[in-house]
This record gives sequence, structure tokens and C-alpha cells, in this order.
Amino acid sequence: MKLGALAAAAVNQGAAAAGYTIEANADATVTGFAIDHRKVAPGTVFGAFPGTRFNGEDFIEAAIASGAIAVVARPEVRVNGAAHVADAEPRRAFAMLAAQFFQPVPETVVAVTGTNGKTSCVELTRQLWRMAGIRAASIGTLGVTTADESVSTGLTTPDIVTFLANMTGLAREGVTHVAYEASSHGLSQFRNEGLRVAAGAFTNLSRDHLDYHLTMDAYFAAKMRLFDEVVEDGGTAVVWADDAWSAKAFEHARQRGLRLLEVGEQADGDDRGIRLLARTPGQLGQTLEIRHAGKNYKVMLPLIGAYQAANALVSAGLVIASGGDAGETFAALGRLQPVRGRLERAAITRSGAPVYVDYAHTPDALEAAIAALRPHAQGRLITVFGAGGDRDEGKRPEMGRAACAGSDVAIVTDDNPRGEEPAVIRAAILAGCTNAREIGDRREAIRTAMAEAGAGDVVLIAGKGHEKGQIVGRGEAMRVLPFDDVAVARECVA
Repeated sequence: MKLGALAAAAVNQGAAAAGYTIEANADATVTGFAIDHRKVAPGTVFGAFPGTRFNGEDFIEAAIASGAIAVVARPEVRVNGAAHVADAEPRRAFAMLAAQFFQPVPETVVAVTGTNGKTSCVELTRQLWRMAGIRAASIGTLGVTTADESVSTGLTTPDIVTFLANMTGLAREGVTHVAYEASSHGLSQFRNEGLRVAAGAFTNLSRDHLDYHLTMDAYFAAKMRLFDEVVEDGGTAVVWADDAWSAKAFEHARQRGLRLLEVGEQADGDDRGIRLLARTPGQLGQTLEIRHAGKNYKVMLPLIGAYQAANALVSAGLVIASGGDAGETFAALGRLQPVRGRLERAAITRSGAPVYVDYAHTPDALEAAIAALRPHAQGRLITVFGAGGDRDEGKRPEMGRAACAGSDVAIVTDDNPRGEEPAVIRAAILAGCTNAREIGDRREAIRTAMAEAGAGDVVLIAGKGHEKGQIVGRGEAMRVLPFDDVAVARECVA
């Protein structure tokens, strides 16, 4: 496809692309897109963006030398020897151009944003679609998941080229429905633009990523790009109604003119909402009583915890918003499977204590995971957790307070220390949880917790969830040591 034709198609698709100017060579044939100059081949459009660690503008000459026929960059950047696609927001301009190139794409796409629950919601949405006979996939922290396979991408939201290439690949395999995670980083960096998104969901907001966004208001604003710009005109906003930030999310959806589907105890079950009337925990799941469109339903959900009920209902909302039958969708909730690393029962100790692994790595998520398991602990709740290095330092004592407040025994250990000294991270957590025990070696911490757990106790291993490695060091010195909480728990039993 010609560069000029791609640009014209992008302008026609949305006002975000209206600022394009192309300096020379609009008739060049485009063969691909890249944001890494090492992946440029003849005919490639290269995206040159300023970043926190690298400035892509420094590699423009190298990209052109490798065959780039166009460079998407800010207007003030000098580009010699290739077309200059100039835009004040080059990341968005690049995404809108690339979206015209990567075709076809699945016909129905939905997205989920929020601090916690994104991974579970996209995967549970995929499961509900599959049970309705639809070829569906999810994209996010767990990778690209279909009914047949899961391929890890390593990021909650992959770069825009990977994201769009994945979408095209799925469409060519016959996938018609996709649910993806829209992280705050991905939304602020335009990593998932250019598609027709039929519905977007907001789960909740709590402290995370303030090392990047700096303030909670800026963090929330990044999330709200999903409603403000990404969901298509006339689309649906599915919002968990019981969060402190929900009212503000409602307002963003209304200002945009999106249809609103509220979910939760405060939702209106007589209108378009899904109202949670009652929730009764059981040994292996919970019974939900819900109301939607004036009709009551009773669901046996095979997942434990209040937040997993919330995730399941938000997922049902996305399915209904994208054309699914409400009765069939609610019935299918009873056949959902647990999501990897999300309150996943990894093992049972020799004393009979169940061991759960969860990805909770924020104060709010840790508190929710502990609250989910508390009704299932006849004896003590033992929590093993840490905090990641080179990330928001302010949440560490808050995580300590959450663990000590909700657990009978709290063991502070290492998570992914990255480039920080692990003992410094642990000390920051212990400042909020002075009666916790400190065992730096994560394997030893897990072994100790499981060895001490008696009949009626429950063990929670929090922070890493589905991850299969422990990140140590940064830059060229970074190593990823093999470590899987689920596998380690099972080894401890053996």
C-alpha cells in the first residue's frame, strides 16, 4: 500500500490523525512498520519517539540506512533521505497509520482498564465467548490466549506493532472476538490504537505506577483515555459501580456519549446494569444473586473471593455489551475456569492447608486477596509477599500494613528486586508491618510458611502470580532467574 494512501485512510478514520503532514515520497510502497531501528527493512515505516530510557529520534539515520522509506516523528525533527510523517503526537500518528496496514482484524474488540482485575476480566470474557460458540482470544499479561494455545508477550500491553500484528494474525486464524488489557502505560503511549473497540470496561483504581504517572489524578486520566478516545462512538462503557473512582468514570462515559452498563451492588438492575444482590461464599466457590434488566438470576460461581465475583460480572457485562445473550452469559458463569496466578490453588500441604498463589502486588490488591481467603481459613491465614524493585516506593509500607492487618502471620520476602538492594525493599515494607517476619530467600519463605501451616490454615503467596522468573539487576546486568511460585509450592509439598 502507498504511504500517501495509508495516511489518507488514517485521516478518514479519526480526527486524531488530522494533523498529519507528509514531506516528500508519498508514493513510496510500505512493506512494514517498526519502532526498533534494528528491525527496519526496505519499505519500513519507522516510528521515532522520545522515551524515558531511549530517544528513537537518535536512530533515524540508522533506520533510513536500513531501508526505512518514512519516519514518523515530531515536526521539528530533521529527516533526510525518507518521507517525514510529521505530527505533534508521533506515537498516535504512527499507530493510526499502522492500523491501516495491519488488516484484517477481528470484528469485535473490547478492552479492560483499571488497577486490578484486567487480566482476569479479559480471560474470563474470552471464556464466556468460547462457551457461546465464538472463536475468541485475549491479549494481556498472560500473553495471547486462544482456545488452543497461549503465547507470552512479556508485557501487559505490547508495543503497537506487536499488538496490531497479533490482531491480524488472530483474524486470519478465524478469531472474531478479542478482549485486551488496556494498561495506563499502553493508553498513555498509544500502544493499542486504531481499532474499532465496541466496549471498554473500568474495574477500579488504587495506588500503582506513580513512579510513572506521579499523581493519582494523572494515573486516572491515563485510564480514562479508554472512554475518552479509544472506545468507538456509540460504544459501551462497562463500569464497576462500587469503586471510589466509579462516579468519575461514569462522568467520562457520559460526556463522551457512550452507553453505560453499571455492574456491582450499587448498579441499577432494572435498567442496563448488572446488580449484585447477594454473595454467599462456599468451600470451592460462591453463590451470586444478581439482577439485570428487571430479572433475577442465581449463579454458582466456581471462583472464590469478592473481587473474583466482581471480575466475573464485569466480564459478563462486556459479553452482553458486545451482543451476547444475558441469560446464556449468566449461566456460563458457573463453568468458568480459574485464571493463571489469580487466587490459583497451587497445592495442599501435608497437613491439609491449601496454598494459593496470587498476582497481588499493590496494597489494594493484597488486601482484596487476603479478604477473599479469610472466610476459607478456619485457622490462621499466612501471607508470603514482597514488593518489586525500581517501582513505586511509596506503596511498600502500605503493602506491609495491608498484610499485617489482614493476616495472622506475614512473611516479607523478595519479589523482583531488579536493580535495587533487596534488603532495602524489605525494610520499607517492614516499616508498615513491624510484627512481620523477614525471610529474604523467596523459596525458603514459601517453604517455611507451608511447613508451619496446620490443618485449617490457609497460605497465600502474593506478588508474582503467573510469572515464571525472578528479575535481578538492571540494564546489561539484569538476569531472570527461573522461579514459579506455583511450581515451588508443589515442590515444597513433594
